[in-house]
Amino acid sequence: MPEVLKAPLVVEFPFTRSLGPVQSAFLTGLRERVVLGVRTHDGRTLVPPVEYDPVTADELRDLVEVAPTGTVTTWAWNPAPRRGQPLGTPFAWALVRLDGADTALLHALDATGPDAVRTGMRVRVRWADERTGAITDIACFEPYDGEGERPGGHTGVFQDPVTGIVAHARLDYSYSPGRAQAAYIKALSDRRTVGERCPSCRKVYVPPRGACPTCGVGTAEQVEVGPRGTVTTFCIVNIKATHTANLDIEVPYVYAHIALDGADLALHARIGGIPYDQVRMGLRVEPVWTEGARYPDHYRPTGEPDADYDTYKELL
Repeated sequence: MPEVLKAPLVVEFPFTRSLGPVQSAFLTGLRERVVLGVRTHDGRTLVPPVEYDPVTADELRDLVEVAPTGTVTTWAWNPAPRRGQPLGTPFAWALVRLDGADTALLHALDATGPDAVRTGMRVRVRWADERTGAITDIACFEPYDGEGERPGGHTGVFQDPVTGIVAHARLDYSYSPGRAQAAYIKALSDRRTVGERCPSCRKVYVPPRGACPTCGVGTAEQVEVGPRGTVTTFCIVNIKATHTANLDIEVPYVYAHIALDGADLALHARIGGIPYDQVRMGLRVEPVWTEGARYPDHYRPTGEPDADYDTYKELL
């Protein structure tokens, strides 16, 4: 049986967004240990607050403080917390309707075990020691058997309000390439590039998918392409990648679609060995490999005359 290729992959990036007046007040309130909701025109109080009524689409601006105590409406036990989750020990994800609110807020509930959690139990906010104006300013909820706390009647007006946030998104997963791309990856280890030809339209696709995207039929005939190719389109990258070791490249640089000789689909790669402002459509290029690499580090000009537009216009 052939070896099944498998590799752990991570997609991670920071997402920066500005805040409108409602979300700004809500997050600034958390920094100040105040929980704010927004009142709808028919008298409901929504927590977390939104800028538009989800039922009527009316714009909402009437902020109202609710209590830091509330009631669990539903929950699910998390026995194995993952990286970046609110608590490092097992906890419950719970929807909590805070006193004075008509909707529930999702957050972690610190409990000794699933037997200690129930729908209808009373809880209160446990505030983080250091607060910056984020949902994590609520460290978690905790069981509470005291009297319900009264909100202070805050209007939602703060000095030095939070105007933006950076949310760090991360997805960890395992990737298995399948038969067609496994063959493509194996060929790259020998510094060759192979695609697969469609038995119907006869086009050669690189990297291969195992089926023709145009005809929808399976592909199996392997075809070696390249190694040289033609730049079809490109972009100049002016923003340096961060937290990504394999993209630690000085800007500006060029990323391009390259139609390898014999292929009917352009792949993308970095262009090097030429000033970024001299890269052009039709430029003939070849791969540059580094010692021990599993794929070309970049492509560089071959010195050949530029390809005629008609030879690659269908691959734009």
